[in-house]
This record gives sequence, C-alpha cells and structure tokens, in this order.
Amino acid sequence: MHPITDALPATLCYLDGEYTALRDAKISVLDRGFIFGDGIYEVVPVYGGQPFCFEEHMARLDRSLAELQIANPLSLAQWRDIVMRLIAPGGNAPQAVYFQITRGVAPRDHAMIKGLTPTVFVMVNPLPPVSDAVRAKGVTCVTADDFRWQKAHIKSTSLLGAVLSRQISVEAGAADTVMFRGDSLSEASSSNVWIVKDGVLIGPPKDNLVLTGIRYGLLERLCLEGGIPFALRRVSRDEVFGADELILSSASKEVLPVVTLDGKTIGNGHPGPIYKSLYAAYQQAKQRNAEKQGATA
Repeated sequence: MHPITDALPATLCYLDGEYTALRDAKISVLDRGFIFGDGIYEVVPVYGGQPFCFEEHMARLDRSLAELQIANPLSLAQWRDIVMRLIAPGGNAPQAVYFQITRGVAPRDHAMIKGLTPTVFVMVNPLPPVSDAVRAKGVTCVTADDFRWQKAHIKSTSLLGAVLSRQISVEAGAADTVMFRGDSLSEASSSNVWIVKDGVLIGPPKDNLVLTGIRYGLLERLCLEGGIPFALRRVSRDEVFGADELILSSASKEVLPVVTLDGKTIGNGHPGPIYKSLYAAYQQAKQRNAEKQGATA
C-alpha cells in the first residue's frame, strides 16, 4: 500500500443513494466513468458552512450532463440536501464539495448505451486558502500549447489533458500552466485566465474551447458593481505578455495575481489595483452569501 492510500479519510460521502465512509466507497470496474471517463464533475466551494454560487454550479452541471446525453438524476433540492448533510457541521473552514456523475455500469462498448442508471458520487474535501503572503507577492506561471480536445466547455472527468498540462507547471515550480490555442489565450490547467489592460478586465469568449468557470459570471457582476469595464473576446499571446495585470480565477484560487510568466515580468511585477479590487469584492460576496443562506436555513 502507498502512504496516501493508507491515509484515506473516513469522512462521510454519498454514493448511489447511500452515505458511507469515503475509504469504504466502491464502484464497479465496469463503470463507464472508470473505463471511458464517460462522466462529468462539478466542484462547489463552501464558506461559513454555506455553498457558494450553488445554483450557478448546478446549472453548469446540468449543461455538462446534457452534452453527454445523461439525464440529471436528482433535483436541485436533492443535490442541496446531500451537500448540507456532508459539509462539516458548525465549521467555518473553507470546504469543496465534489460531485461526479457517470453514465453507469455496462459491458465495455464505446456506444452510449441507453437506459443505464447513472453512478452518483459526492464527497467533501478541505479547501486550503491561498496564503496572504502568496497573494501579496503574486505567483509565477508558465505557458504551453493547448493540446486538449475541442469540447473543453464540458466539465468532463476525462482530465488527462489537464493533468499533463498541470504537470508542466509542477515540474517548472510554477503555480499553473497558461495555455494557448495557436496565438489565442484559452485557459490554464485548472483556472480561467484574465488580463487587465488600461483598467479593463478581459477574458476569452464563452465557447467550446474554454470551460466557462462560475467566476465568469461572478467577476462580471463584481466588475459591474465596482465600475470596472469588462469584456470577453479573443486575447492574443502578445496581449497576455503585454498586460498590465494577469489574473487566474477558480473555485480554489478565487482570484490570484500572476506577476511572472515564462520568466517575464507582467506589468510592474506586483499584484495590481484591479486584482486587489476584485479580491476585496470577492470576499464581500462570500460573506453576503454565508449570511443570506444562514438566515434562510
């Protein structure tokens, strides 16, 4: 046994209608998620004991399932009930709820077999925050060609492309890998990527080449509230390296400033004013959500 597998937690998870210890949860080796990666996933952050942007995450889960022609096996209320049962009671430490739905169990055949019962799995992990020291300094990233498939908008469990991309930055000692399709910015291995130029927050358009993070809509709202111009369009490689600021966004990173890319300084080499404004607004949004959801619980 490996030390990591020896230390698998006994925390509660949900699998196909049953709650069980995570270390004891089992699926069939003929599950199509195991054989083909034929499934989708979603990750919802939890702050102050309340899921954040829950409806938006569940709407994206619906869209990904529709792309794979899998019917959503549960209602929004049922998903929420599972989440509230699994998250640590009374704790304020950030958590991440992981959802995975596969087409189900069947003899191995590439065709999308009809009438299968989807496999439904939900677990909760700690969500370690980025330290204040890292945020104050900013992070380093590297670039790579985006060698993934043409349906990046599906939050698929087939994540080998993302694994290989992330390993590039791991081996370079960097925070993430910023990817380009030809000359155009797409996204990072596990984050969306934004540039700031002349006070405008700019990101790639919502299409099949990018997984539209929940922070797309959130950052647009925060920009509107903060009077920050917001635009979605193709962003060239030269624009990325010539940006005033470069920012990553994801459930785990929230928003995070990149100050060095491929060894080249971005902007003045320090986290910029747009990042700082968005980060402050993000914290306020988390606080409002926890207070609102707590009041209605």
